[in-house]
Amino acid sequence: MDSEPQIAATRNREYASYELDAHGLKVKVRIVDKGTFVPVYEVTVPGLGDATKVLLISLRQELLSMVPIDPTRIEDSEYVGELSKKYIEASNIIIDRYLPGSSPETMKVLVAYIVNFMLGLGDLESTLADENLEEVAVNTSKEPIWVFHKKYGWCKTNITIEEENTIYEAAEQIGRRIGRQISNLAPLMDAELPDGSRVNATLYPISQKGNTITIRKFGKNPWTMPAMMANNTLSADIAALTWLAVENEVSILISGGTASGKTSFLNAMSIFIPPNHRVISVEGDRELTLPNFLHWVPMLTRQPNPEGKGEVTLYDLMINAFRQRPDVMLIGEIRTKKDAETLFEAIHTGHAVYGTVHADNAQDTVVRMTNPPIEVPKMMLNAFGGIMSLFRHRRLGIRRVLEFAEMLRSGDVSVVYRWDARNDSFSQIAEIARISETISLYGGYTNEELMRSLEDRKKVLKWMVKNNVTNVDDAGYVVSSYYRAAEKVVKMTTDDVPYTRELMDRV
Repeated sequence: MDSEPQIAATRNREYASYELDAHGLKVKVRIVDKGTFVPVYEVTVPGLGDATKVLLISLRQELLSMVPIDPTRIEDSEYVGELSKKYIEASNIIIDRYLPGSSPETMKVLVAYIVNFMLGLGDLESTLADENLEEVAVNTSKEPIWVFHKKYGWCKTNITIEEENTIYEAAEQIGRRIGRQISNLAPLMDAELPDGSRVNATLYPISQKGNTITIRKFGKNPWTMPAMMANNTLSADIAALTWLAVENEVSILISGGTASGKTSFLNAMSIFIPPNHRVISVEGDRELTLPNFLHWVPMLTRQPNPEGKGEVTLYDLMINAFRQRPDVMLIGEIRTKKDAETLFEAIHTGHAVYGTVHADNAQDTVVRMTNPPIEVPKMMLNAFGGIMSLFRHRRLGIRRVLEFAEMLRSGDVSVVYRWDARNDSFSQIAEIARISETISLYGGYTNEELMRSLEDRKKVLKWMVKNNVTNVDDAGYVVSSYYRAAEKVVKMTTDDVPYTRELMDRV
C-alpha cells in the first residue's frame, strides 16, 4: 500500500514547463506524466476559460461579416497586416457587446485569441509557436491533437478540435493560400504554411477515423555541426573529416530512414561551404537554411495545378541549376533514376554535390542506389567520396550518425566510423584512404599536412561547442574566418579566447 502514493506522484511528475508567445497570445505549456503511457502536453491560456473559448469561436461568422477576407491576397504580408488591425478593432467591439466589463488585460488576451482564429489556425497556433516541437498531428475530432517533442517524443495534448468540419476548413484554408484544393474528389493534399512548414491533409473516409492534418514544422533555428556535436549526434573526428571533404569539394551522399535527420545534417554541413562558392539548392519542400552571407540560390519544386499544368520537378530544377554556374549543388532527396543520373552528371561536370536518399546504412545505400526505382550502375557511385548514414533511435528519442563510409572505386563502401549503440560512442574501424587520396591529389596535401589539418578543425569545432556557437550564421562566420586566416583562428582556440562576433571581425 505504501507504494501507491509514490506511483501517484510519479504519474503526476512534471517533465518541463515554459511559456510561449503565439502571435501576441501568451500561452503556458506543461509536459507531465499522467500515467497514460505517453507524456501529456498541456496548453493553457491564462485568463481564458473553455466556456469563453467556445463563445469566441461561435462569433467567427459575425466577425467575417464585419471584416471579410480576400483569399486571393492572403499571401500578401501588407494586406494581412492591415487585416490584423481591422480584426483587432472588430474584436474589441464584439467583446464589449458579449463580454462587457472585461479588464484591459483580459481584453488583450481575448483579442489575441480571436485574431489567431481568424488569420491563423486557432488552437493549433500555440503548438506551431513552440520551437521544441517537430510535428503536430490532428488525427480526428474524436481524439486530442498529438505533438512530437524534440526531447520527449510523441505527446498527447489537451487540445481537441470539436468538429470534423473545422479540421476540413483548416485544411482548405491552408491549401487555398497556395492554390491547392482538398475535397471529396481530391481527398489528399500536400501543402505548406507561410513559414515553410510542410502540411499533409486527408479527408474521411480515406482516413477512416476522420479528417487529418499533419504539420512537419520548419525549423527556424536550423541545425549546425557544433549543435549536433553538443548533443552527441556525431563525434569531432567525423565532423572534422566532413569539414575537410566539403572544403575540398568531395561529394557526399547522406542516407537514413524517415525523420532520421538527413536534411538537418545536410543543413549542418552547409556552414563548411567556402563563402566564395555559388550554391544552388533544389528541394521538394523548403527545409534548408544556409548562413546568410553565402552566395546561395534556393529553388523549390511545384506540384501541378488542378488542371494538371504548371508542375516543376526536381529533375527540371537540377537541369536549370546547371545553367546558373553553381560550384555546389544541394539536392533535397533523390527518388528516381532520372534524378540520380542528373546528379552524377553534375558531379562529373565539376560540381560538388550533397544530397539525401532513404536507406538504413551505408551498404543499404549502395543497394538502394543500384536497384529500382533509382537503378544506376554500381561503378557510377564512385563519383561520391563518401556516404553518411543517419539513424533515429525511437525508443531513446535520439538521432546519431550511424556510419561514415568511404566510397571505393568499385562502387562498394568501406566504413571508417561507426556508432556503438551499447555505450553511445563513435569508433574508427578503418583508416581514411579514398577521401585522403582524393584531397591529397587535388589539394596538394601530404599525409602529415592532412592529419594536422584535421586536428586543427577538431580544435575549432570543439571550441565552437564550448562557446555555444551553434547559430547557423555565427557558426558559418567562424568557418569562413578560418578560411581567411586559419592560423589566427586556431591560435584563438588554443588560447581558449571566448567567442564574440567582434573578435571574429578582427581575424
